[in-house]
Amino acid sequence: MGQKTHPIGFRVGITEGWKSRWYAPKAAFGAFLVEDEKIRRFIDATLNKQPPYAGITKVEIERTRDEVKVILHTARPGMVIGAKGAEVDRLKEKLEDLIDRRVNVNIIEIRNPDIDAALVGMSIAEQLKKRMSFRRVMKQKCEAAMQAGAKGVKIICSGRLGGAEMARVETQMLGSIPLQTLQAEVDYAVTTAVTTVGAIGIKVWIYRGMYGEQPVEAQWSDGGRFRRRARR
Repeated sequence: MGQKTHPIGFRVGITEGWKSRWYAPKAAFGAFLVEDEKIRRFIDATLNKQPPYAGITKVEIERTRDEVKVILHTARPGMVIGAKGAEVDRLKEKLEDLIDRRVNVNIIEIRNPDIDAALVGMSIAEQLKKRMSFRRVMKQKCEAAMQAGAKGVKIICSGRLGGAEMARVETQMLGSIPLQTLQAEVDYAVTTAVTTVGAIGIKVWIYRGMYGEQPVEAQWSDGGRFRRRARR
């Protein structure tokens, strides 16, 4: 019962791709790995945990000999790009200063935020901070995900729910979550809501259907315009 695996890690290399895609000799591998972690932490700290709250759920990193390509998946691309691309240029400069390499930033818009596990978790965390009823919030998010096209959703909140003295776990589930089916696309995310009474952990599973059934997404490149990017 306790030996559960991460739904995305379980599928990496089979139906899911890696979030970092590059090859390095043994001597440089460790340095590149540390750089990737620095980039991810910096983006999370500057764009998710303080204004503009861009809702970045995934950071993909690709490397060539000359540059580092950073692909940001966000629900609010306008916040990241800024007026005439000013904000993204500033972000690019900061990343280049951070890792001392040439950086290229691409932005992919999340077309349907209701079926993105990380965004659903962030939304629940924000509402729990405002002392909204946890049961109502969980139920609303489950129903919104199902209406947006999800085939199953499960949300677990654990901690001092409702400000209770004793911590407990609450689960809300709709539809099915086939975790052992590798061809099933199951999105998963863990978020923490830091409330006045303590931290509340939020886990979200969203079953979107089988791979190959997803719509195309819009992508912003350095040319300053959106272009279509089909998901595999």
